Amino acid sequence: MSEHEDDTPEILYEGPWLRMVRRGRWEYAERTHGNGMAVIIIAVTPDDEVLFVEQFRVPLGRRTIEMPAGLVGDDHANDTLEAAAHRELIEETGWQPARLDVLLVGPTSSGMSSERIAFVRALDLTRVGEGGGVDNEDITVHTVPRSQAPAWLMRKQAEGFELDLKLWAGLWMIDHNPDGTPA
Repeated sequence: MSEHEDDTPEILYEGPWLRMVRRGRWEYAERTHGNGMAVIIIAVTPDDEVLFVEQFRVPLGRRTIEMPAGLVGDDHANDTLEAAAHRELIEETGWQPARLDVLLVGPTSSGMSSERIAFVRALDLTRVGEGGGVDNEDITVHTVPRSQAPAWLMRKQAEGFELDLKLWAGLWMIDHNPDGTPA
């Protein structure tokens, strides 16, 4: 057992969405709702276009390019990774998957947060709406030909967008399973 495992956590701050915790000398963030899990959805349309979302992210003070994503258990009792991925993909992009495969679960920023994220591959998509998010979300949906996706992302970065680094893992997992075998 490490020196940090037996320390009692001290709550430094708790708000409606996040809690700051100290355990020993280590400070980190926890979510105060849901189950501390999020999903990132890897989705390709029947026309071989990758679905990306653009939105303003307050902590960065800039617009970002990401794959569709969302919290698990956020206002949905008994939520599952698959249910959250299904709901978020429709809300954010307007595309509905016929099948979802959970590929990998791990920490998003293990030195700063207890949050974990699951990569979920969405298959056999059908267009069911416009997307754009719910409530006050202001999401722009981008459908980019898969063969052009990396170059498109680099152009967006040159234009001043922040790029979620998980995008490159997601692009790789379109064709591969986490163990390197073909999808």
